[in-house]
Amino acid sequence: MNKAVFLIMLGAALWGTIGWFVKNLYTYGFTPMEVVTLRATSTAILLIIYLVIKSPKTLYLKSVKDLKYFIGTGIFSIIFFNYCMFTAIELSTIPVATALLYTGPAFVSIFSYFLFKEAFTKQKLFALSGTLLGTCFVVGLLPLNLNSVSMESILFGLGSGVGYALYSIFSKFALKKYSSLSITTFTFIIASVSLIPFFPFHEKIQLLIDPEVLFYAFGLGLFPTAIAYIVYTYGLNKTEASKASILTTIEPVVATLIGIFIFQETFTFVQMIGMSLIIGAVIFMQIKRKKEMPTESKLII
Repeated sequence: MNKAVFLIMLGAALWGTIGWFVKNLYTYGFTPMEVVTLRATSTAILLIIYLVIKSPKTLYLKSVKDLKYFIGTGIFSIIFFNYCMFTAIELSTIPVATALLYTGPAFVSIFSYFLFKEAFTKQKLFALSGTLLGTCFVVGLLPLNLNSVSMESILFGLGSGVGYALYSIFSKFALKKYSSLSITTFTFIIASVSLIPFFPFHEKIQLLIDPEVLFYAFGLGLFPTAIAYIVYTYGLNKTEASKASILTTIEPVVATLIGIFIFQETFTFVQMIGMSLIIGAVIFMQIKRKKEMPTESKLII
């Protein structure tokens, strides 16, 4: 295994640890939106520190008008996506929430068809069908068992998929002027600035000085976000985008294993088939689309 492949898989595996940090923060009484705030703020702080040391010039906006891109990625994608994902984890399980998140690439194809006039090929239609079928298995609609997962958790899970897709859509415009790392940093700065005014500091101040809470909060911003993104980007620069996209499917596998073995969450054989269909559809969509989307438009989970 070469260094680039290892770093890409390491980044994806770190993304898969999100649920562990989130679940532990829930035990302290934080709500999904408060966890979103903790993640966005800790990530923004860590990325700013990294860029100040590594490349301070990338912290400058080229135009105030460009804020519209980062409002899109920060508010309409990151805040919405994280809130939906963390709520889905709270309402269901990490494996189910992760599987629903991976409907994102299907939404990217749909949005791109209407916004960028990208061709909706037979390959994409086949992949979309696989994603939808896999989702039905994961949430318990197939075989007919409507009590497997609540409708509320399904809607939040699909909402995370939509938010996932919106990052690629908004960043496609921003990539014309900014690097991937700059986009991610500005995205989390906008997200944290938007969320902090609504965070109940007066109620949570005692928790925020607790060393364990700080570990989980900054751990969420450091390991499955900042470090994951940095190592993934480094590996991406050394290999093909399509190959990297396939390698990142290790993420839901890690997330599922954490949910099952650490939190003793159930994950049936039927749900396993569903997740396999969704991951298979993602691989199928990526395997021949080297030039369809910008190399650096991969979402930071």
